[in-house]
Amino acid sequence: MLALGSTIGILGGGQLGRMLAVSALQLGYRVIGFAPEGDNVAAPACADFVTAAWDDAGALEAFAARCSVVTWEFENVPLSAVAAIPAALLACPARALEVAQDRLQEKRFVTDLGGTCAPHARVESAAEFAEALIRIGTPGILKTARDGYDGKGQWRIGSALEAAGVRLPQVPCVYEGFVTYETEFSVILVRGRDGAVGFWDSTANLHEGGMLTRSILPAGAVVEAQAAPARALAARVADALGYVGVLTLEFFATAQGPVFNEMAPRVHNSGHWTIEGAATSQFENHIRAICGLPLGGTATRFEAIEMRNIVGDEALAAHAILAEPGEPHLHLYGKREARAGRKMGHVTRVAHVIR
Repeated sequence: MLALGSTIGILGGGQLGRMLAVSALQLGYRVIGFAPEGDNVAAPACADFVTAAWDDAGALEAFAARCSVVTWEFENVPLSAVAAIPAALLACPARALEVAQDRLQEKRFVTDLGGTCAPHARVESAAEFAEALIRIGTPGILKTARDGYDGKGQWRIGSALEAAGVRLPQVPCVYEGFVTYETEFSVILVRGRDGAVGFWDSTANLHEGGMLTRSILPAGAVVEAQAAPARALAARVADALGYVGVLTLEFFATAQGPVFNEMAPRVHNSGHWTIEGAATSQFENHIRAICGLPLGGTATRFEAIEMRNIVGDEALAAHAILAEPGEPHLHLYGKREARAGRKMGHVTRVAHVIR
């Protein structure tokens, strides 16, 4: 158990790090952040923030020397940077990042554990793309095997004619066939150092342009029927990785059952509702887990919950939300520039306390 007043290191400076830092402060810990130069909105919530490149081994070594435990707030922290942190300080094995950073490796990993994925194929050349189109067909989606987030690094292929006009990026890709589904949902779990696991209720997730816009509870009968097998797979993934902290798996709810989409070894946008809506938020439970504290309850506290992202220019008038009925809970991330497609905050609305 991490002693009161110890220092938690967070790799990454985004809004997830910001909300993790707030929870850490509430539990009596100090936080130091580390990220390259940028709009590091986590910094105001940290006792200190190190601004240095991911390949600055000296800065990483000095950062680690000040920490009692180190975690990350997004899955694209370079593995080379994580390798510069002594393994004994890492809250979770770096293997979780290694798997999540490569879509092909991620799909093989989940398939080996009994999960179902969309039909897919590796694409590293025009010949492999042509072969994938023949085997899987259209419509489909071409994705870079690495990086890409909120719809970036993805190209929808509606027909063979559309495919003929695609200029392949000069990086490994994966081609996936479209999945017919009723809704998308996520399974968010927390796993403690002792292997104890807790799950939050699964939300129905609505996306626009590849970006999550809303998460809703109750999620509906289809999601509720498929949550159990999806949770079982998520638990197998967490156990196989020796995972500690909050882990998210995203699924398509289909007529044949849950189809795995992707995983995020971190707290997740679709879990922001847990701040007001659950007995213990995903952020607090992540801190509890990595510090060796008892996990908090994950029960949902309200009969109906909706979390909506505030994107781009919507943030400029976001304070007006506070005047709306239903006691909306507004969270703005402190980002300086309201660009199109950029998550600037979120608002959670709850109704009817569960007694």
